Amino acid sequence: MTGTPPSPLAAGLARRCPRCGKGDVFKSLVSLALKDKCEACELDYAFIDSGDGPAVFAILILGFVVLGGALIAEFKFGVPVWGHVLLWGVLTPLLAIGLLKLLKATLAALQFHYKAREAGGSDLKRPGL
Repeated sequence: MTGTPPSPLAAGLARRCPRCGKGDVFKSLVSLALKDKCEACELDYAFIDSGDGPAVFAILILGFVVLGGALIAEFKFGVPVWGHVLLWGVLTPLLAIGLLKLLKATLAALQFHYKAREAGGSDLKRPGL
């Protein structure tokens, strides 16, 4: 590997490998499943454990955007009920998948950058004991 790793934010926004910035993190365009390793630098993605973090952030962000958009569409433009169902029924899942991928990749890049990992038995021992 040559050069410096990309910033966690740049790697997350591009959904690229947090070490080299070249390989894609996800298996496919619509899948939230991670690849086993980077195809460019061979970084093993087994360390990535974002947990519920991306889902929580996505719910809060998407709820604000969709509710705000629905209220604007209703009170400013008078969209009928079938228009809301069509608009938000299509737009919400698309925004959710895109936002979840972005947040999951960003949290994975931050986890790599700060060397975050689960605490094991040896991590819990206090010095001097």
